[in-house]
Amino acid sequence: MDGKKKIVVLVSGGGTNLQALIDAEKRGEIHGGQITCVISSKEGAFALERAAKAGIPSVVLPRKDYPDSKTYSKAILDELDRQGADLVVLAGFMTILDECVTKAYTNRIINVHPALIPSFCGEGFYGLRVHEKALEYGVKVSGATIHFVNEKADAGPIILQGTVAVENDDTPEVLQRRIMENVEWKLLPKAVSLFCEDRITVRDGRAYVDLK
Repeated sequence: MDGKKKIVVLVSGGGTNLQALIDAEKRGEIHGGQITCVISSKEGAFALERAAKAGIPSVVLPRKDYPDSKTYSKAILDELDRQGADLVVLAGFMTILDECVTKAYTNRIINVHPALIPSFCGEGFYGLRVHEKALEYGVKVSGATIHFVNEKADAGPIILQGTVAVENDDTPEVLQRRIMENVEWKLLPKAVSLFCEDRITVRDGRAYVDLK
Protein backbone atom coordinates (compact mmCIF):
# COMPACT_ATOMS: atom_id res chain seq x y z
CA MET A 1 0.00 0.00 0.00
CA ASP A 2 3.03 2.30 0.39
CA GLY A 3 1.29 4.37 3.07
CA LYS A 4 -1.73 4.97 0.83
CA LYS A 5 -5.11 5.49 2.45
CA LYS A 6 -7.51 2.57 2.11
CA ILE A 7 -10.70 3.53 0.26
CA VAL A 8 -13.75 1.31 0.75
CA VAL A 9 -16.65 1.94 -1.65
CA LEU A 10 -20.25 1.08 -0.72
CA VAL A 11 -22.60 0.24 -3.60
CA SER A 12 -26.12 -1.05 -4.26
CA GLY A 13 -26.57 -1.05 -8.04
CA GLY A 14 -24.88 -0.42 -11.36
CA GLY A 15 -21.81 1.28 -9.95
CA THR A 16 -21.25 4.10 -12.45
CA ASN A 17 -19.65 6.28 -9.77
CA LEU A 18 -17.52 3.31 -8.69
CA GLN A 19 -16.38 3.00 -12.32
CA ALA A 20 -15.48 6.69 -12.37
CA LEU A 21 -13.30 6.12 -9.29
CA ILE A 22 -11.69 2.99 -10.78
CA ASP A 23 -10.93 4.82 -14.03
CA ALA A 24 -9.52 7.84 -12.18
CA GLU A 25 -7.27 5.59 -10.10
CA LYS A 26 -6.04 3.86 -13.27
CA ARG A 27 -5.20 7.24 -14.77
CA GLY A 28 -3.20 8.13 -11.65
CA GLU A 29 -5.62 10.86 -10.57
CA ILE A 30 -6.21 9.60 -7.03
CA HIS A 31 -3.13 10.58 -5.07
CA GLY A 32 -2.33 8.97 -1.75
CA GLY A 33 -5.19 6.49 -1.83
CA GLN A 34 -6.25 3.14 -3.26
CA ILE A 35 -9.61 1.38 -3.56
CA THR A 36 -9.11 -1.74 -1.45
CA CYS A 37 -12.64 -3.12 -1.13
CA VAL A 38 -16.17 -2.76 -2.48
CA ILE A 39 -19.12 -3.59 -0.21
CA SER A 40 -22.53 -4.19 -1.79
CA SER A 41 -25.93 -4.13 -0.09
CA LYS A 42 -27.33 -6.38 -2.83
CA GLU A 43 -26.28 -9.70 -4.32
CA GLY A 44 -25.78 -9.54 -8.07
CA ALA A 45 -25.27 -5.77 -8.24
CA PHE A 46 -23.45 -4.91 -11.47
CA ALA A 47 -21.02 -2.83 -9.42
CA LEU A 48 -19.59 -6.15 -8.14
CA GLU A 49 -18.70 -7.10 -11.71
CA ARG A 50 -16.94 -3.76 -12.14
CA ALA A 51 -14.94 -4.42 -8.98
CA ALA A 52 -14.02 -7.96 -10.08
CA LYS A 53 -12.90 -6.73 -13.50
CA ALA A 54 -10.63 -4.19 -11.80
CA GLY A 55 -9.24 -6.83 -9.43
CA ILE A 56 -10.77 -5.21 -6.34
CA PRO A 57 -11.97 -7.56 -3.56
CA SER A 58 -15.65 -7.30 -2.69
CA VAL A 59 -17.96 -8.22 0.17
CA VAL A 60 -21.75 -8.66 -0.08
CA LEU A 61 -23.82 -7.74 2.97
CA PRO A 62 -27.45 -8.00 1.80
CA ARG A 63 -29.68 -5.46 3.48
CA LYS A 64 -32.59 -7.92 3.39
CA ASP A 65 -30.73 -10.27 5.74
CA TYR A 66 -30.98 -7.77 8.61
CA PRO A 67 -34.13 -6.85 10.55
CA ASP A 68 -33.50 -3.11 10.80
CA SER A 69 -31.17 -0.24 9.95
CA LYS A 70 -29.31 -0.43 13.24
CA THR A 71 -28.28 -4.09 12.99
CA TYR A 72 -27.39 -3.64 9.32
CA SER A 73 -25.31 -0.56 10.06
CA LYS A 74 -23.48 -2.45 12.81
CA ALA A 75 -22.60 -5.18 10.28
CA ILE A 76 -21.32 -2.51 7.86
CA LEU A 77 -19.31 -0.89 10.66
CA ASP A 78 -17.73 -4.22 11.62
CA GLU A 79 -16.74 -4.83 7.99
CA LEU A 80 -15.30 -1.32 7.57
CA ASP A 81 -13.21 -1.84 10.70
CA ARG A 82 -12.10 -5.26 9.44
CA GLN A 83 -11.03 -3.67 6.14
CA GLY A 84 -9.13 -0.90 7.97
CA ALA A 85 -10.97 1.77 5.96
CA ASP A 86 -9.46 5.26 6.02
CA LEU A 87 -12.17 6.65 3.72
CA VAL A 88 -15.65 5.35 2.94
CA VAL A 89 -17.31 6.40 -0.34
CA LEU A 90 -21.04 5.96 -0.88
CA ALA A 91 -21.44 5.35 -4.62
CA GLY A 92 -25.12 4.75 -5.27
CA PHE A 93 -25.53 3.11 -1.86
CA MET A 94 -29.26 3.02 -1.28
CA THR A 95 -29.33 2.40 2.47
CA ILE A 96 -29.31 5.11 5.14
CA LEU A 97 -26.60 4.33 7.67
CA ASP A 98 -27.27 4.56 11.38
CA GLU A 99 -25.29 7.05 13.44
CA CYS A 100 -23.11 4.22 14.81
CA VAL A 101 -21.31 4.36 11.43
CA THR A 102 -21.35 8.11 10.89
CA LYS A 103 -20.00 8.76 14.37
CA ALA A 104 -17.24 6.15 14.07
CA TYR A 105 -16.21 7.60 10.71
CA THR A 106 -16.84 11.32 11.26
CA ASN A 107 -15.70 13.33 8.22
CA ARG A 108 -14.44 10.11 6.64
CA ILE A 109 -17.55 9.17 4.66
CA ILE A 110 -18.10 10.90 1.30
CA ASN A 111 -21.38 10.91 -0.62
CA VAL A 112 -22.55 12.32 -3.95
CA HIS A 113 -25.91 14.07 -4.12
CA PRO A 114 -27.27 14.85 -7.61
CA ALA A 115 -28.34 18.43 -6.87
CA LEU A 116 -26.91 21.62 -5.44
CA ILE A 117 -27.40 21.22 -1.68
CA PRO A 118 -29.38 22.72 0.08
CA SER A 119 -31.78 22.45 -2.89
CA PHE A 120 -33.67 19.21 -3.58
CA CYS A 121 -32.09 17.20 -0.81
CA GLY A 122 -32.90 15.43 2.42
CA GLU A 123 -35.02 12.37 3.09
CA GLY A 124 -36.82 11.01 0.05
CA PHE A 125 -34.66 12.92 -2.44
CA TYR A 126 -32.67 10.35 -4.38
CA GLY A 127 -32.37 9.05 -7.92
CA LEU A 128 -34.66 10.51 -10.58
CA ARG A 129 -36.92 12.14 -7.99
CA VAL A 130 -34.26 14.81 -7.44
CA HIS A 131 -34.22 15.73 -11.13
CA GLU A 132 -38.02 15.57 -11.43
CA LYS A 133 -38.33 18.12 -8.63
CA ALA A 134 -35.62 20.37 -10.10
CA LEU A 135 -37.41 20.42 -13.46
CA GLU A 136 -40.80 21.00 -11.81
CA TYR A 137 -39.33 24.00 -10.04
CA GLY A 138 -37.94 25.35 -13.28
CA VAL A 139 -34.34 25.83 -12.16
CA LYS A 140 -31.95 27.06 -14.84
CA VAL A 141 -28.87 25.32 -13.41
CA SER A 142 -28.50 22.11 -11.47
CA GLY A 143 -25.55 19.92 -10.64
CA ALA A 144 -24.10 17.70 -7.94
CA THR A 145 -22.64 18.07 -4.47
CA ILE A 146 -19.85 16.00 -2.95
CA HIS A 147 -20.20 16.12 0.81
CA PHE A 148 -19.27 14.39 4.03
CA VAL A 149 -21.98 12.28 5.63
CA ASN A 150 -23.30 13.01 9.10
CA GLU A 151 -26.37 11.96 11.11
CA LYS A 152 -28.79 13.97 8.94
CA ALA A 153 -29.60 13.20 5.30
CA ASP A 154 -27.51 15.34 2.90
CA ALA A 155 -26.50 17.72 5.71
CA GLY A 156 -22.76 17.07 6.13
CA PRO A 157 -20.02 19.55 5.21
CA ILE A 158 -19.90 20.33 1.47
CA ILE A 159 -16.57 19.50 -0.20
CA LEU A 160 -17.14 20.32 -3.89
CA GLN A 161 -20.02 21.40 -6.12
CA GLY A 162 -20.38 21.64 -9.88
CA THR A 163 -23.12 22.86 -12.18
CA VAL A 164 -24.70 22.17 -15.56
CA ALA A 165 -27.24 24.20 -17.50
CA VAL A 166 -30.81 22.94 -17.53
CA GLU A 167 -32.22 22.86 -21.08
CA ASN A 168 -35.86 23.63 -21.93
CA ASP A 169 -36.59 20.15 -23.26
CA ASP A 170 -34.79 18.20 -20.51
CA THR A 171 -36.36 15.08 -19.09
CA PRO A 172 -35.28 13.82 -15.63
CA GLU A 173 -33.28 11.05 -17.35
CA VAL A 174 -31.47 13.45 -19.69
CA LEU A 175 -30.64 15.86 -16.86
CA GLN A 176 -29.47 12.99 -14.66
CA ARG A 177 -27.08 11.81 -17.37
CA ARG A 178 -25.69 15.31 -18.00
CA ILE A 179 -25.00 15.81 -14.29
CA MET A 180 -23.35 12.39 -13.96
CA GLU A 181 -21.07 12.85 -16.96
CA ASN A 182 -20.12 16.47 -16.34
CA VAL A 183 -20.07 16.72 -12.57
CA GLU A 184 -20.36 13.49 -10.56
CA TRP A 185 -17.82 11.41 -12.46
CA LYS A 186 -15.29 14.26 -12.37
CA LEU A 187 -15.75 15.73 -8.89
CA LEU A 188 -16.09 12.49 -6.90
CA PRO A 189 -12.57 11.24 -7.78
CA LYS A 190 -11.25 14.77 -7.21
CA ALA A 191 -12.79 14.92 -3.71
CA VAL A 192 -11.45 11.45 -2.90
CA SER A 193 -7.96 12.50 -3.98
CA LEU A 194 -8.16 15.71 -1.95
CA PHE A 195 -9.11 13.67 1.12
CA CYS A 196 -6.29 11.19 0.60
CA GLU A 197 -3.82 14.07 0.24
CA ASP A 198 -5.06 15.61 3.55
CA ARG A 199 -6.24 18.73 1.73
CA ILE A 200 -9.70 18.96 3.34
CA THR A 201 -10.13 20.51 6.79
CA VAL A 202 -13.46 20.64 8.62
CA ARG A 203 -14.04 23.51 11.05
CA ASP A 204 -17.38 24.47 12.65
CA GLY A 205 -19.33 22.26 10.26
CA ARG A 206 -17.71 23.64 7.11
CA ALA A 207 -15.19 21.93 4.86
CA TYR A 208 -12.23 24.03 3.74
CA VAL A 209 -10.50 22.68 0.66
CA ASP A 210 -6.92 23.38 -0.34
CA LEU A 211 -7.13 23.42 -4.14
CA LYS A 212 -3.57 24.67 -4.70
